[in-house]
Amino acid sequence: MFATIEDKQALSLEVFLALPETKPAREYYHGIVTQKPMPKGKHSILQFELASAI
Repeated sequence: MFATIEDKQALSLEVFLALPETKPAREYYHGIVTQKPMPKGKHSILQFELASAI
């Protein structure tokens, strides 16, 4: 189990780094761990266009 904004239970960075990988990935910010939101719509289009330009 990991901490979320809802339960406000802070984790140390060491504990966070020891957690297994998940999909979608998790983010660590000042002891709080949350699931990263999946990109949608315009973000995906922009990402594709930028990758094509490189």
